[in-house]
Amino acid sequence: MRAAAASTDKAAALRGLATAVDTRDFQGGPTTAAGMAAPPPPSSTPASLLAPNGRSSAPPNNGREEGAVPNGGLRHANNKQQTRGNNNSKVVLVKHRKPAAPVSWQAALFVSVVLNAGLLLHHYVNTSTAPPLHHHNQEHQACLVHLDAAATSSSVISGVMRRASKAAEAPSTGKPAVTATSVINLDHGDPTMFEEFWRATGDAAEIVIPGWQTMSYFSDVGNVCWFLEPGFDHEVRRLHRLVGNAAVDDGYHVLVGTGSTQLFMAALFALSPPNAVSPMNVVSTAPYYSSYPAVTDFLQSGLFRWAGDANSFQGDNYIELVCSPNNPDGTIREAVLSSGSGVAVHDLAYYWPQYTAITKRADHDIMLFTVSKSTGHAGTRIGWALVKDREVAKKMTKFIELNTIGVSKDSQLRAAKVLRAVSDAYELPEARTEEHRLFDYGRRKMVERWRMLRDTAAASGIFSLPDETSGYCNFTKEMAATNPAFAWLRCDREDVEDCAGFLRGHKILTRSGSQFGADPRYVRVSMLDRDDAYDIFVRRLASLK
Repeated sequence: MRAAAASTDKAAALRGLATAVDTRDFQGGPTTAAGMAAPPPPSSTPASLLAPNGRSSAPPNNGREEGAVPNGGLRHANNKQQTRGNNNSKVVLVKHRKPAAPVSWQAALFVSVVLNAGLLLHHYVNTSTAPPLHHHNQEHQACLVHLDAAATSSSVISGVMRRASKAAEAPSTGKPAVTATSVINLDHGDPTMFEEFWRATGDAAEIVIPGWQTMSYFSDVGNVCWFLEPGFDHEVRRLHRLVGNAAVDDGYHVLVGTGSTQLFMAALFALSPPNAVSPMNVVSTAPYYSSYPAVTDFLQSGLFRWAGDANSFQGDNYIELVCSPNNPDGTIREAVLSSGSGVAVHDLAYYWPQYTAITKRADHDIMLFTVSKSTGHAGTRIGWALVKDREVAKKMTKFIELNTIGVSKDSQLRAAKVLRAVSDAYELPEARTEEHRLFDYGRRKMVERWRMLRDTAAASGIFSLPDETSGYCNFTKEMAATNPAFAWLRCDREDVEDCAGFLRGHKILTRSGSQFGADPRYVRVSMLDRDDAYDIFVRRLASLK
């Protein structure tokens, strides 16, 4: 009954609006049904003219009919008639009027507004409001969308909801979806394997940054790294204490960078003497990470230069890059050079429980880490360094200051929330199930993927992989095999000297061993892509003989 009454009231209001349009003049006088000004009624008093301001004025004595026109001018009547009667009768202005001048734009606008209001009210009376859309996987309230009459059908609403659901399930990468005939690109270590895990964690790693926050360049002016967000500093130290893979106390400084690559460059800058006769030599044991020589020599700096394989280096002044577990072959590395004038930088990007056993707490002078491989958030572009020496930390900070004037605070806040979610899942087990433990998830995935690849390589007869190694993991408290983020795959077929070229011919993109200072019969294969791409890769590899 209330709904019917409300509908009746709305309809009455609509009729009232329509009546107002028909009976009210835009300047206060009566109108015709067509919206034109009606002629004034006969009167025994002198005829008056309607001035632009809506007030009456006496007619002039020039014998012509004059009246207001929309632009404020005068209009003249060609016909007039004198009434019959006594001598006191007045002249009555003509009954037959000249067609009215066009209505002003103000009048037309008013008509348009009123008519549109009427149409909207009519739609409101005769249709029901569409329910708001809400996606259950998001905590953000969906915007209410005013749909027209056609869009209120159930089929259209269902289509909108299907598209919203599909968008929520879309991968976060710009790479196209793969099919059985797609080119499978495993050249880069793009860690999209972790998307599935982070989708399942809900809002644990979500963050909302207010518009006023993170506006300043500065984060902590009392810190050596003045652009390091305190929250990120805290979560980095907390995670390392949890996992036990690196020392963070005893005076270690945490530095933040745009990925670990920027920190690697900052370390080269800080460790190279500014006034040396010749550039500092930068070396690493082959096979070494392919970006080391590329980044070192990119700017042709006079401070440092790439000097190749550490095993063949002769000299006392050097910076040795130690990647452990090693990219590309996954081996555990130690420095091979020992000179009083040489220094080492330890790249520990893969020293996490999903890839290898955590056998000790690393305590090197400079250690590099990144969220790209620890949590899979490569797009956040955040890395960090643990540095013992304060002066070295200050020089590295100066490099980043001059290079990018600090590091994105928004990215730091997101990375801090991600690291916090990882630690919470282990330190607050009552709040999360085992499914929300990142390192457990990562280990299960890597064990399964390596089993598939080893079985396929063994059955093929033309591919081989390094032997599996294992050790006692202090984090999991059990023996754990090494399951590297990359596979160092060798093609043993006699007629194949370029393994990358051979696989490219079968729509598999990998990185040639020649880029790592090794034999081109080796390739590096990323083990971190999504399940669909990895499954197609394994099936395609199994078909090669």
